[in-house]
Amino acid sequence: MSLAHKRCAALLSAGYLLLAVSTALAADASNADRAWMSWRGPRDTGVAPRGKPPTEWSEEKNVRWKVAIPGHGHSTPIVYRDLVIIQAAIPMAAPETTPSADTEGASGPQQQQERPRAERRRGRRGRRRNPAPDKPYRFTLMAFDRDSGDQRWKTVLRKQIPHEGSHRDGSLAPASPITDGEHIYACFGSRGLYCVTFDGKQVWEKDLGDMQTRNGFGEGASPVLHGDTLLMTWDHEGASFIVALDKRTGKEQWRRPRDEPTSWATPLIVTDQGRAQAIVPGSNRVRSYDIASGDLIWECAGLGLNCAPTPVAADGVVYAMTGYRDPMLLAIRYGGQRGDITASAIVWSTDEGTSYVPSPLLYDDTLYFLRRNNGILSCVNPKTGKRHYEPQRLTDVPGIYASPVGADGRVYIVGRNGKTLVLKRGPQFEVLATNQLDDEFTASPAIVDDALFLRGAKNLYCIAR
Repeated sequence: MSLAHKRCAALLSAGYLLLAVSTALAADASNADRAWMSWRGPRDTGVAPRGKPPTEWSEEKNVRWKVAIPGHGHSTPIVYRDLVIIQAAIPMAAPETTPSADTEGASGPQQQQERPRAERRRGRRGRRRNPAPDKPYRFTLMAFDRDSGDQRWKTVLRKQIPHEGSHRDGSLAPASPITDGEHIYACFGSRGLYCVTFDGKQVWEKDLGDMQTRNGFGEGASPVLHGDTLLMTWDHEGASFIVALDKRTGKEQWRRPRDEPTSWATPLIVTDQGRAQAIVPGSNRVRSYDIASGDLIWECAGLGLNCAPTPVAADGVVYAMTGYRDPMLLAIRYGGQRGDITASAIVWSTDEGTSYVPSPLLYDDTLYFLRRNNGILSCVNPKTGKRHYEPQRLTDVPGIYASPVGADGRVYIVGRNGKTLVLKRGPQFEVLATNQLDDEFTASPAIVDDALFLRGAKNLYCIAR
């Protein structure tokens, strides 16, 4: 073979290799878009890019299956391959002195002994703390068949009397699980962080201690994944921190203290100039941490008390908000930033109409968010903050804790009264449907392919034609 032929063969081989890699990456992205592997969906925006769920449904129409679920929980379902996975805190009739893992359909290792209830701390002057439970709960991970709704397995990860309660509208199982396609990671906060196989077997457990939350309002942040690293924030009235764990073993990689009171926001992972960073909102500061080292990359002004919404990001700008006593939305340009960027990188901001509990939905050229927990919707241009239309009062869904989701040019807003409002995505306000189910919804929906998954107070629904 001549030298020219050898060079041509080498170029062809390299081209085929590049094509194979590109095809594999495209396939991975496509598969991820056809799953709901973490609580804000495949792109952490609340959007299902390939989803095509129904516009209309009722108890008699477009319910593929409905299954009763035990206990309490506000975690969003995750959906991967043939499983729908949720977390729940299931009350028990009487205390058990020797709690252990208990898997129906799978087995897991023994758990540690129940820890004594921590001494209650005083709340803010003039405000009563929510009471701690006096009975134990089973902190449980459950998996259901995606096509039929049949329960595939149920694993009890801990049995314990919680040292604190939660807000009257809250839950002892508020965090959502996450998966990398190999394992499931479930966080019950003060009741432990767990790695579980897809047949319900526990791999490892990490105990991060007991939170002391503001006014006993309970816990809320979910874990996030990047590569082999699992991240958790731990903001409370004690020593707050962010911690990175090896997802394979649960071994701690790094931990950084945080000067923050209680918050419930889940971090957002972005990549800038090849460097992965975790953006973490907070009352005092919004901060970004290098995922590999834990180093602080940048920080800017904080958001006020009771941070709960998870940020969203696109085109190098992150949108972080809170809607409690000092409402605020900051559009922060994070690309290439270092140090304190308060004076240089805030693209726009507003203190009007921002969310308290629901996270925003970023859907193409529209950013949706709700006023506090009320049915008053804002829709703005994410690049400028300019309103597409005036805030709209959603009379059919007056109380909302679930975060809005989007698919197939539609926006789905789920109310606590069992109704779901379906809007046309875009710069004009247009209601396409109002749907009613016989349940109460606090958990945010998940969308995969033609199905919408709704976790209610009593039932888990699969809405599909």
